[in-house]
Order: sequence, then C-alpha cells, then structure tokens
Amino acid sequence: MSRRRLLFPLISILLVASGAFVANVLAGNTPSLGLDLQGGASVTMKPVGTYDPEALNVAVDIIRQRVDSIGVAEPEIQRQGDNVVVNLPGVKDQQEALDLIGRTGAVEMRPVVNLAENPDLTTTTSAAPGATTTTTVKGATTTLAPPAGGVGSSRTRAETTTTTVPGTDPETGLKPGQTVLPGRKDGLIYLLGPAEATGEVFSNDASVQVEAGSFSVVANLRDGPAGEDQWNALARKCYDGGEECPTKQIAIVLDGEVISAPTVQTPSFDNGSVSITGNFTRSEADELRKILQFGAVPVQFETPTVQTVSATLGKDSLRAAIISGILGVLLVLLFLLFYYRLIALVVVAGLGVSGLLLWSIISWLSKTNGLALTLSGAAGIIVSIGVTVDSYVVFFEKLKDDVQAGRTLRNSASRGFESAWRTILIADTASLIGAIVLWWLTVGSVRGFAFFLGLSTLSDIVVSYFFTRPTVLLLSRTRLFSRGRVLGVRGTQSSVEVA
Repeated sequence: MSRRRLLFPLISILLVASGAFVANVLAGNTPSLGLDLQGGASVTMKPVGTYDPEALNVAVDIIRQRVDSIGVAEPEIQRQGDNVVVNLPGVKDQQEALDLIGRTGAVEMRPVVNLAENPDLTTTTSAAPGATTTTTVKGATTTLAPPAGGVGSSRTRAETTTTTVPGTDPETGLKPGQTVLPGRKDGLIYLLGPAEATGEVFSNDASVQVEAGSFSVVANLRDGPAGEDQWNALARKCYDGGEECPTKQIAIVLDGEVISAPTVQTPSFDNGSVSITGNFTRSEADELRKILQFGAVPVQFETPTVQTVSATLGKDSLRAAIISGILGVLLVLLFLLFYYRLIALVVVAGLGVSGLLLWSIISWLSKTNGLALTLSGAAGIIVSIGVTVDSYVVFFEKLKDDVQAGRTLRNSASRGFESAWRTILIADTASLIGAIVLWWLTVGSVRGFAFFLGLSTLSDIVVSYFFTRPTVLLLSRTRLFSRGRVLGVRGTQSSVEVA
C-alpha cells in the first residue's frame, strides 16, 4: 500500500479529532456533570390511586417542562417502573425546584383582552405621552370552530396600541382578575381577563386529526354546567367581542404560559366537541391534545422523597473517578511499554486521539441534547479503555508472532492487521451489542454506564482503523522500527527484508 493511501486516513482522523476539540473549546462547550458529580437534589415521586399509563408519560413531560422553566442545567427526568425520578444537578434553590415539581398546576381558560409582541424580544417606542405602540409578530393565529362547521378566516394582528385605562390598579394598570402572561412559543405577551373555566370542561378523549395536510385538535366537552355550559358561556362572551374579550380569543393557560389562543368562530358548541385548528406541527398538535386531555399533571403523587447530594460529595466522586482512571491508564501503559517496547507509544497516541473524540462528542451532546456525564458514565469510559487496549494487544501479538517466525515487521504489518481486524471488530461488536441491550432494558445509572460504554466502543472501532492501522504500517517502514527489540523480541536470522 502506498504511503499516500496510508497518510490520508491518518491525517483525516487527526484533523477531525483536533478540529472538533478546538471548535468545542472556542464555543465554550464542556461535558455537563450529572447529579453524583456536581451535587444537587434527587426527587422520587410515587403515584397513588389509579391512573392511565399514558397519563404517567404525560406527567413526565409536564414535569420536564417545569424544570426547564427554572433553568436547571441538564436535569434528568425519567420513569423507574411506576415512579418518576427527577435529578436536579447543581440546582441553587432546591426548595423552589421541589415546589415546582410537586405543584399539580391547573389548565385555565381566560379571555384575551389584548396582546403584543414580547418586549424582551423587540424594542417598544413611545408614540405619545401615556401611550406606547408595539408591532406584533405577523401571521395567522390558531382558529377555533366546531368540527362539523367550516374553519373561519384566521385573524392577523399587525399592531397593538396600549394606553392607560382609568379605574385600573395604578401600579400594574390591570383590572381585578386580569393578568399578563407570555406565550409559550409565539413570542407574544397576553393581557388576560379572569379565569372563567378550567381544563375540567373537557373530557379525557381528545384527539389529533389531519385534514388537507394540516393538523387539528378535537376535544369533547363534558355534559352539564361544569362542562359544555361553562365553555359555551365563555365562547359566547368572546364571540361577541365586547370589552371583556375584544380580541375574540380564548387563551389556554398552563403553568403561567399561554399554550394556545384560538379565535372563537361560533357562539355555541351544541354538538359537544371543540376543534382547534391552526398552523400546527404534528408535535405541537399532540402537545395541545395532551394538555386538553389530561390538563395539569394528570397523576396524583405522594409527598416527594428528596435526597440531597452535596457539591462537596460530588466533587469528591469526580476527583476519585479521575484519579482512578488516570492511575489505571498509567499502569496499563507502563505494562505495554515494558512488554512491547517502542511500538507501545502508538497506544499512547491512540488513546489521546480517542480521548479528544470522546470529549468533543460528550461536550456537543451536553450542549445540544442535555447529556450529563455521571459517575456510572465515567465508569463506562474507564472500562472501555480495557476494550481499546485489547484491540492493540490483538494486533501487536499477531505482529509478534510473525517477527518470531522470521518475517520482518514491514512484511507482517499489513497482513497482521487484516487478521487482527476481524477479531477486533467481532470483540467490539459484542461489546456494543451488550451496551445497546443494557441501555434499552435498564434505567438510571446502569443506562448511563451502557451509553458511555457504547460510545467509547464506537470510538475504538474508528480509531483502530483510521489511526492505529496506518500509523503502525508507516512506522514499520522506518529503520528504527524495522530492527531491534521493537516488539520485545528479535526476529530470527532468516528474516529477509522484502521491498
């Protein structure tokens, strides 16, 4: 094989590993640490009574959204059987986080009095003393109509003028019962009237429907005063567009955010169903369906069990993991240098390349997907070092056998790797399958161990082929590595150099 064909994969892997490392450093990305490495709080929530299995999944989603809203870095919310475990690494105000998790919340229906673009996202200019003008996001809002009827035209609000209204609270400018809440995703703020209905007006059988390529959410109303009658009273008020609901919109509110604000297209919903249509994606429509179907956290939990992990304990665990990892690697490298002599330096370089790749991938996943490195994950990485070293041992032992049989290192390097590569690939594949099965079937710390073990195993496969192979083949052609006790043995006198 030509020197150029060997240099290309070697230079490529070095550029990828070093480039990814530098890019993450410049972007300020670093591996995020889990609860057991930086401290925080772990909350275990046990459901009580009867509940729908899907409702428990919805509860996990709602709790995750609440935790995200308080800015907890890399939280971990997961099911362990029927329990919900919430890990809050590095949380500053643990009581606030626990109160937020334990709150059941409520879905509210409020008339929309006014709306404007969020001032945190735009600049509001003064039009005259005592008045401001803000241009809102242009585009159609969601619309609301009975399933059997046609969908009315979407309302577009181009600008809103806010003035001080006599008779309002002089400090807030709000009338009794009014509140100002942000939209979850639309970049707007809403001036809302008093809550006139809750999510209890809907039954628990909402669904997502597709018509002409667009999604709509259909929710059935409960019978009687607590359902259909209460909803119709609010819908009639907004349809009339009076002072209490001039926008003709009803805001669906959960946890202090406006989830959706559909425009009422009919004064009465006598067929017992409400259809909310709009510019939804499938995921947005499904999220709204869950909210209407289950309301707030749809499962009652016992008083949460809280376990606090101190930052000191987390740092001690991290220090112990680092020291044990470094010590183990050093002992392995010393043994390899003693047993394989100079060629063992390839192991040192290969572990360095693999380390750069792992650090970069973990840092990127921490930034983009909330991955957190836990103590069990660190254990998976440390165990993977043994898998990586096994790859080198398989290769080097094949070379050693060839040299003892009288072949030169240059002649045996290429053939030796081809033979060893099959063994390396089979061993790494077996390790990868085990990691995937563990990740799929387990939860908690075992799952973290499996993920990082699998990630490290994939890195070993890449580094073995694109770094170890060309490096050894290139070194075998040098004079230093073609003679002497490079592998800890001397070739026989019959060794002949073949060009």
